[in-house]
Amino acid sequence: MNHYLLMYTVASDYLERRGAYREEHLALAGKHHQNGDLLMGGALADPADRAILLFRGESPAAAEAFVREDPYVKNGLVRSWEIRKWTVVVGG
Repeated sequence: MNHYLLMYTVASDYLERRGAYREEHLALAGKHHQNGDLLMGGALADPADRAILLFRGESPAAAEAFVREDPYVKNGLVRSWEIRKWTVVVGG
């Protein structure tokens, strides 16, 4: 199994606008977590300008599917995103 980091750069008004889409975003994250492909995720603070989600799988397909479905992406709260394979050297 490989690990993939999905990294978002969010809009400057992200905190003000996310409320309208938060429930749907968290439901999507919960679905992927239950499936076992999303291990953890969250937003960076001070400043709240990025978010990082850690996926596990044979390919980045689950992270790519998340981006396609994410209301934050669809509604412009995410300015840009990137998926990178992460080589884990310590930890499970």
